[in-house]
Amino acid sequence: MSDEKHSWIIEMRGRLRTPAPQRLPHNDARQAAVLVPLYVDTNELWTLLTKRSEQLPHHKGQMAFPGGGLEEGESVWEGAMREAHEEIGLDPQKVLQIGELDELAGMASGFRVVPCVAAVPYPVETEINEDEIDEIVPVPLRAFSDSRLIEDRAVLIDGVERMMRVYHIGGRQVWGMTARIVQTLLQRMGLAA
Repeated sequence: MSDEKHSWIIEMRGRLRTPAPQRLPHNDARQAAVLVPLYVDTNELWTLLTKRSEQLPHHKGQMAFPGGGLEEGESVWEGAMREAHEEIGLDPQKVLQIGELDELAGMASGFRVVPCVAAVPYPVETEINEDEIDEIVPVPLRAFSDSRLIEDRAVLIDGVERMMRVYHIGGRQVWGMTARIVQTLLQRMGLAA
């Protein structure tokens, strides 16, 4: 591949390195990781979200990046790539590590989540694990920076009113931890609305 095709990857690596991604203070919450796959199609940067199965016990039907809890001794990258392979069939050999985003605490899940940003080749080869995923949803990143598709909504969580960002993308709502990851990614890229 030419240097031109790699330029977005090099730029993204720099944006994710400086400032260094923040980590939460140590606690007993279970460590988890998600993969934020990025690819170029028609000269635009895209990502893949999943619609979680309605049959799952937690977060059913929600839009999410592939990911989950780490297994004993796994790094965040190993866990993110294992989960992406299990959920949507991404071949770990075709995933290029770019960098990580700030670690987030899951308000409902109790997990500590590190988003791992990666490049994947287009066309992206996937295979849905129907036990976990109902659908794979490709989204151009610019859609998340369109202020007409963003809603900041007041919600009551554990008796405390908080603002929650909701992205309305293609008839779907992206909210919660996934919206926080998207918002952090867009801020790092200079695209936040």
